[in-house]
Amino acid sequence: MNRSTLAATGLAVAAAAGTGSIASSNAIPRWYSRLRKPSYQPPRAAFPTVWTTLYADIAGTAAVAIDRFRAAGQHDKARTYTVALAVNLLLNAGWSWLFFGYHKLGASAVGAAALTASSADLVRRTAQATPRGGLALLPYPLWCGFATILSTHIWRLNR
Repeated sequence: MNRSTLAATGLAVAAAAGTGSIASSNAIPRWYSRLRKPSYQPPRAAFPTVWTTLYADIAGTAAVAIDRFRAAGQHDKARTYTVALAVNLLLNAGWSWLFFGYHKLGASAVGAAALTASSADLVRRTAQATPRGGLALLPYPLWCGFATILSTHIWRLNR
């Protein structure tokens, strides 16, 4: 794996994670704690653990996929992959702002669904470059799908 590609994907993922965490840092103790949540809500400690693992996975698999496309002379696929990754990371950070920053529960449920679709597309694109990478990235849309269900349920409970 090319270190500069990994540095670029790592920086992009860290920017998305940092941007999203700014939205949630102040809201969790106050606003979020007062929301009604479903019984299957994971414990609070699960979220940073899962997201840290997923973010590392995204950065690593994306770097490998981009490098594989470039090495195969598929520069157009490397570019479209990079755009898909950027859109995905914007949706990822945007969800935190919709939910925690602006308290838009319905919009955040829609945003989570868009993130899930984008994450599934990223898995598909990754698998084109590296089937093992696609498999390694599969937990990402699965978690986002769970987050969509959870976000939608929280919205319904708090209308």
